[in-house]
Amino acid sequence: MRKISKKLLCPNCQAEDKGAILIMTLVFTFIFVIVGGGLVSLVNQQQKLNRIKKAQAQALHIAESGVNYYRWHLAHDIDDYGDGTGGNCDSVTPCVHSYPSGDPIGQFSLEIIPPATGSTVVTIKSTGWINEFPNYKRIVLAKYGRSALTKYAVVANNSMRFGEGTVIHGPVHANGGIRFDGTAYNEITSAQESYDDPDHDDQGEELEEFGVHTHSIDGSGQMDPLPPAAVPKRLDVFAGGRKFPVPTVDFDAITLNLSELETAAEDNGLHLNKSNQRGWHIQLFDNGTLRYSKVKTVNNCVYMSGSDLISVSDGFPAAYQGNWTTADYPANGIIFAADNVWVDGKINDAHLTIVAAEDPLASGDSDIWINNDIEYTNYDGTDAVGLIAQNNINIGLRSEGDFLGTEDLTELRIDAALVAQKGRVGRFYYPADCSSDYYQRNKITVFGTIATNQRYGFSWNCGGTYCSGYQDRQINFDNYLSFTPPPLFPTGNVYEFISWEEILEDETY
Repeated sequence: MRKISKKLLCPNCQAEDKGAILIMTLVFTFIFVIVGGGLVSLVNQQQKLNRIKKAQAQALHIAESGVNYYRWHLAHDIDDYGDGTGGNCDSVTPCVHSYPSGDPIGQFSLEIIPPATGSTVVTIKSTGWINEFPNYKRIVLAKYGRSALTKYAVVANNSMRFGEGTVIHGPVHANGGIRFDGTAYNEITSAQESYDDPDHDDQGEELEEFGVHTHSIDGSGQMDPLPPAAVPKRLDVFAGGRKFPVPTVDFDAITLNLSELETAAEDNGLHLNKSNQRGWHIQLFDNGTLRYSKVKTVNNCVYMSGSDLISVSDGFPAAYQGNWTTADYPANGIIFAADNVWVDGKINDAHLTIVAAEDPLASGDSDIWINNDIEYTNYDGTDAVGLIAQNNINIGLRSEGDFLGTEDLTELRIDAALVAQKGRVGRFYYPADCSSDYYQRNKITVFGTIATNQRYGFSWNCGGTYCSGYQDRQINFDNYLSFTPPPLFPTGNVYEFISWEEILEDETY
């Protein structure tokens, strides 16, 4: 059979192969263009995203630079919260700076929140961005404060000894040396590298010991070695560590504040003139009031010490002159008495500073006496009491702290920051001859700060044995007092870091 050609059967037909190839080519070209375009767009978006991420990272660094700048500014002018403009840096009129100043790539905007009444804490809100992406901002919120003497549980201008039975929660510092035989749960520091401990019987020879040392015996039967030996950790005593030497604390600065405190009391506080008696007794109440009266007489304790006749005040008001006067807490929280002061009571939602200082302020010797509890209602920074005496802050003979009874009776509690400008915080030596009922006491608890020019002490040791004062001493640090001290309490001139956080643009703080 003869084979017939396809072309002869359909002379007008064309081959469909070429059209199919063209269509397929167009389809794949279109797909390639779509995919390629998407890839190009993805690459561009990724590059832009990388630039934004970089911009956000730079914005955070710029915001941090704003915080650092204003901390530097406060170091040169501690009370300027307006960036030297004479106005305010706030949400309405923020203070804006280019960064860096020479060839800027971005800016930071500052809002400065001054310290609240009774506080030294400055809040710095810094918003940073770069000029290329001004809508991508980062915000840093930092707080700095000027610490007061209340940053310590105990701070002294002399050498100190803390005996067995002493438990301290909070930092301790002495410009002299420290012998610590109790338990410390925070750092103990001294301005001395070494010193001759007056409580160490060195048989007439000068015997240098570490600036901070202990005579407590460790588990292996050893106490601290002598310099230049390595300093052991002794975590059984120094649970928070020890450091020496460190810079001294300036107690002379307290003198400069007495005049300011007296002026504040005269302006908008409570000023009590010289009583012409023994002093003033001030009682605090948790309803926002106080009362005061003149102390007319105070008894003395007289006893023999060897061949010497010793007379010392027992610190207990035996009689008063006139009636009690009741008043509200002063508006600015300052109570200044140009005389000795007895103080006790309880406060609620208040910050008070009570001063005992007579003329001349630089050389007067007024004391503060405490026989009964001084207590807070709130322990969250809402309440604060500061007691500043030109000379001593004394615990009297007939003070609280029985060995039997309720918890309140067996403990003398002092919630306050105690400052003895020229003297010491403590209790005189009272032998049994003064009172067989009161010469020994059970427990004293201080919640706050002890700042003492001379060596402090609430307990006496006779021949190596407890013989007078408080058998147990508990000193607890009030952290809230560090940057929210009682009104016009002495503070430093250096702002210290408190906190740092990044916040969102609409986040409240």
